[in-house]
Amino acid sequence: MKTYLRLSYASSLTALGVSACCVLPITLILLGLGGSWVAIFGKIAAFSYWVLALSTIVVGLSGYIAYKRGATAKLKLWLLGAVSMTVFAWIVVLSEAQINDFLISRM
Repeated sequence: MKTYLRLSYASSLTALGVSACCVLPITLILLGLGGSWVAIFGKIAAFSYWVLALSTIVVGLSGYIAYKRGATAKLKLWLLGAVSMTVFAWIVVLSEAQINDFLISRM
């Protein structure tokens, strides 16, 4: 069971990383860390929805396995953390344009 929890947290953190790939460059540019290396985020952004979908499936599978084994009560905080990170990643990706507009207005 611990393997599934670790996998769900790894996928949630990956989803957070991918969701921030379009907001992070503008934030770094605001901090003065611009450069050609920022272009790598464009390649990552192409896969953001796929990574988020896979992450959602892995977190859902972890919750399902915990439910089937009767360990939901014992693992509810772990599962809630993984679900929260994945939901936050979806919110960042789906509101990326508004976040970018806000950050650009601060330049």
